[in-house]
Amino acid sequence: MQIWPRKRARRMYARISSWERGATNKLLSFPGYKAGMTHVMMKESNPNATFKGMAIACPVTVIECPPVKVFALRFYQSTPDGTKLISQIFSTKLDKELERKIGHLPKKNGKEPEQFSDLRLVVYTQPKLVGFGKKKPEVMEVGIGGVDDKSRLAFAKQLLDKEIRVSEVFTEGQFVDSHSITKGKGFQGTVKRYGVKIRQHKAEKTKRGIGTLGSWHPNRVEYTVAQPGKMGNHQRTEFNKRILKIADKPETINPAGGFLRYGLVKNDYILIKGSVGGPTKRLITLAEPRRAPLKLKLAPPQLSYISLSSKQKR
Repeated sequence: MQIWPRKRARRMYARISSWERGATNKLLSFPGYKAGMTHVMMKESNPNATFKGMAIACPVTVIECPPVKVFALRFYQSTPDGTKLISQIFSTKLDKELERKIGHLPKKNGKEPEQFSDLRLVVYTQPKLVGFGKKKPEVMEVGIGGVDDKSRLAFAKQLLDKEIRVSEVFTEGQFVDSHSITKGKGFQGTVKRYGVKIRQHKAEKTKRGIGTLGSWHPNRVEYTVAQPGKMGNHQRTEFNKRILKIADKPETINPAGGFLRYGLVKNDYILIKGSVGGPTKRLITLAEPRRAPLKLKLAPPQLSYISLSSKQKR
């Protein structure tokens, strides 16, 4: 069955409903656009690895992270019917591009409530700063770390009219969780969708299909039976992806000819060890890890080489 249910995402960027708050006052997630992949040479810092202390080649994903701006500060209250929004304070400096997303800019500002159970910051991206022509920003909630609600509120008020950079949220070498919408693959058969074994050439009717829909009784098709259908375009979370580099100089990462189907990186960027779900140009949300490896203590990453060779296969 692999992952069930196979529900397709409602929108093209992930929604995070809970964060690992921690003890320090900081933002708990940050979005970025997937540019592509390359490889680096780095010193193996895992003391339990076979090649510890040696230079190894490692595939990395490049995520462009232009600064985000704050849209509002939201206050929530726990009720018997669930968590309810009770008030929100809007920023006084909102971009006109935001009207493409929400219709019109808010005119009335809410009041700060005396009691609340949670508060979150609403931020929006600036796709106009990237090079692939996107104009409509994405709007999302970001959790705020900290134990004391007063300190969290004071920290959030400082950010209301400011731009936030990725270097203010994450550090090199730390682990993050990647939240993304995977590639959509359309209507696929059971072999590709579920890994069903291909039948022999004398099989009746079809080779790339299941042998039976089930038993006579119960006289219905169980939901566990592998059947063809639409595949991909799911919201998925990958735990403990390590940040190898955070930089603000795009010339140090742009390959010859730019990234395939993306172009040139123009803003701050992050190098994530390994792959990340989703196609190029898709918004990836990186968040504080929910299952951080507590026993694994790694030294800061040391990169000796970043491949800037052309990705155009020429």
